[in-house]
Amino acid sequence: ERTLYRLAQDLQTQLEAIPLILEADIRGNREELLEIVIDPADLAAYKITIDQLMATLQRNTRLIPAGALDSGEGRISIKVPSVIEEAKDLWDLPVLVTNDVAVTLKDVATVSRTFKDRDNFARVNGINTMTLNIYKRLKSNEIDTANATKELVDRWRVTAPKYVDVFYSQDQAPYALRQVRELEGNVLTALVIVMVLVVGSMGLRSGIIVGLAIPVSFLFAIGIVWVMGLTFNFMVLFGMLLGLGMLIDGAIVITEYADRKMIEGHPRNVAYALAAKRMFWPFTASIATTLAAFLPLMFWPGISGKFMSYLPITVFAVLSGSLLYALCFGPVLGSIFGKAGSITERARKSTAIMEFGDPTTLRSVTGLYARLLQISTRHAWLTVTVTILILIGSFIAYNSKQLGMIFFESDPQFARVLVHARGNLTIEQTSSLVKEIEDRLVQITGVQGINAFSSVASGGFFGGSDAAEDVIGTLFVELKDQAERELTGAATLELIRQQTADIVGVDIEVLEQEQGPPVGKPVQLEFSSNYRELIPPIVKSVREYIAENVDGLRDVEDSLPIPGVNWQISVDRAKAALFNADVSVVGLAVQLVTNGIFMGEYRPDDVEDAVDIRVRYPEKDRGLDTLDDMRIPTQQGLVPMSNFVKREPVQSIENITRRDRKHVFEILANVEPGVLADTKVREIGEWLAQQQFDPRVKITFRGANEEQQNSITFVIQAFIFALCLMFVLLVTQFNSIYQSFLILFSVVMSTAGVLLGLVITNRPFSAILTGIGVVALAGIVVNNNIVLIDTYNQLKREHPQLDYLDLIVRTGAQRFRPVFLTTVTTVMGLLPLATNISMDFVNGEVIVNSTVSSFWVPLAQAIVFGLTFATLLTLVCTPAMLAFPHQFKNLGRRIAVLVRARSIRNARRATA
Repeated sequence: ERTLYRLAQDLQTQLEAIPLILEADIRGNREELLEIVIDPADLAAYKITIDQLMATLQRNTRLIPAGALDSGEGRISIKVPSVIEEAKDLWDLPVLVTNDVAVTLKDVATVSRTFKDRDNFARVNGINTMTLNIYKRLKSNEIDTANATKELVDRWRVTAPKYVDVFYSQDQAPYALRQVRELEGNVLTALVIVMVLVVGSMGLRSGIIVGLAIPVSFLFAIGIVWVMGLTFNFMVLFGMLLGLGMLIDGAIVITEYADRKMIEGHPRNVAYALAAKRMFWPFTASIATTLAAFLPLMFWPGISGKFMSYLPITVFAVLSGSLLYALCFGPVLGSIFGKAGSITERARKSTAIMEFGDPTTLRSVTGLYARLLQISTRHAWLTVTVTILILIGSFIAYNSKQLGMIFFESDPQFARVLVHARGNLTIEQTSSLVKEIEDRLVQITGVQGINAFSSVASGGFFGGSDAAEDVIGTLFVELKDQAERELTGAATLELIRQQTADIVGVDIEVLEQEQGPPVGKPVQLEFSSNYRELIPPIVKSVREYIAENVDGLRDVEDSLPIPGVNWQISVDRAKAALFNADVSVVGLAVQLVTNGIFMGEYRPDDVEDAVDIRVRYPEKDRGLDTLDDMRIPTQQGLVPMSNFVKREPVQSIENITRRDRKHVFEILANVEPGVLADTKVREIGEWLAQQQFDPRVKITFRGANEEQQNSITFVIQAFIFALCLMFVLLVTQFNSIYQSFLILFSVVMSTAGVLLGLVITNRPFSAILTGIGVVALAGIVVNNNIVLIDTYNQLKREHPQLDYLDLIVRTGAQRFRPVFLTTVTTVMGLLPLATNISMDFVNGEVIVNSTVSSFWVPLAQAIVFGLTFATLLTLVCTPAMLAFPHQFKNLGRRIAVLVRARSIRNARRATA
């Protein structure tokens, strides 16, 4: 054991020297101890009292700062070395001198270097071990930290004894690396899909010009992230995936416009210069409005904000890079190798007809769309009315479904199994209970490894900061890779619950590792008051209601004092004085049969930390019986301590928790599979609102519910702020309140599409991911309307002689392909994740219900459904709303004509 401990300490020292590592914590060890075991019979024989013994030892084991002497010729420091450097320094300490005979410590005690009493056990897969838990620094890369650790351990292993086995467990680096690689594969897959769509619709050369926007924008974003000192993680990767479809919008619009100009006969350098000049303000405005939607997300407060901050920053950087490419680099490349033949002959004819002829004569998709526009704009009032009814129907359908709300949802890879037990258990008893559970978990298919820690009273020490006081052991469970197990992570954890449900005397709690911001159990009630005695009755009442009336909750616990027994030693001071004894003597005597009396420290050459020196009775004389029969050496001889001491059981001392200077108690609970915590919180909240509890006790929902409410509040505020900022930008660009309102109306469409998608997929609203999806869509969907309306205004200036219906139809026909293409590329890039499929064509992997993809499903689905729904309505409704002002004027003229005609008829009748 000492050899293992020294090896662990040596490895700990080397690991903690690595800059990436914050701490290497040793568990399963016992601290070293220099133990002085005294024989009470020898003390009695020599008539040495306990306080005499301790006074002698302490006076001879202290560091004395003796000072210095100034002789006039120099200054000399004086030292009195009296600290213990070796165990043998204690042997010859005199504890009693009688008749010129010195009784030394070795006459009444034995001195040995040993270990403190064991208070914890550590096992890995059933094997007793000493473990080093490695914690990385805040800004350190998890994968780099793990690699640096393994490199050092591999070098250290060469010098270690051959019979010492060193291995790894709970290694999260492969999982983190798999997350990154899987998302990288999804990004590359999305890139391939986007490139196929772009090249197929625009031709090879134009497709290359558009496609080059992706690596340039990504490189720009990575540079920005690196300059800001942020780590490269799966949030950054998803930000790139989210921006993949959006970043090529500008390149598509400019390249498509330049192609049309080359068809008209302009040289490619002139065509691309015209395209960059013509689309500068529309594209800049569209990027600005998108960034305006993501801008408030950068200031998201709290734990959720820190977790999600990488996403808006990455999207901001990606889109800024795309703006730079579309307006500068793209036109330069197009002027070098751009070619009008990059689009098909049919598209060339279509473009020519759209520009100069009747778009309704087209025999293509664009022609069909033009016919649809002619009908919808001619009956604009009916089109808008139907659109509004569809939107209202979407909101009604969502409200009637009552799908509820969640904070985060993902399939776990790691979990904690907390073992709850009450009673004054020994370390061997707690270890035995934990070992029984551990043996069952090892046999479960799907479990990769188990790190088990048991303690006499671990609580938050081994169980985590959210663990209850009665947690005697914690098992850290690592599941096998998803490809190696049949069940999902959640199903495997449910199997763990089933396999351990029949163990008597303990309560088993299974907690999956949170993938999002750590918030603890999903249902948390906090009871706070300045008057502590008022809280426990209310806590008991609420818990009884939950147990009897609220279904769907499990692992319910509270922070009320746990029943327990302590032994209290009461001293009759008056009687003790008769024997020249006092409370301090009794205290020393009690320590002799417990952990020992702390006498000082010494630092051997072979250790780095100081070793405690403690005085104790022999093991056979330590226990409750010894307390009853203990005799205290006094000047009158051995005196039974029971003459002036009374031992009685009392309730164990409870912990006192305060928050914001108020006493706090809590009720915590998990939810069963398929049950939404938000639903249970509302149910409990409605019951609490009907109760007449003491108003001096405040009841608050904490944890996931609190973060969820804060997140929803912030998302709503960010949404409103983004809309206001976008409205200002649009009014500045178009100088029209009506057209700005028309553009922002697409945000309502996208929100309705998100809610309709939740109804179709029967999924709850994610406070974080779906909320971000709604805000992000506000910036994405307006781009199509900006391009449509800007083109309409341009055609109106160039062809003032044309009827407004012709202008609107031509606008839609011209912009149909870029609008449709930008929408399809964004949707197709996110579609695999939205369907909970992780597709990696590079590595040849297709994973259904992947751990990575399941995390992003709410956000991907929000954008896919919202963008698709909004685009379909935008292509029809926006042109119809452009016809509104003209038809309103015509309606006014008709009404005026009818009124005038009626007035003339009335005048004629009056004359007649």
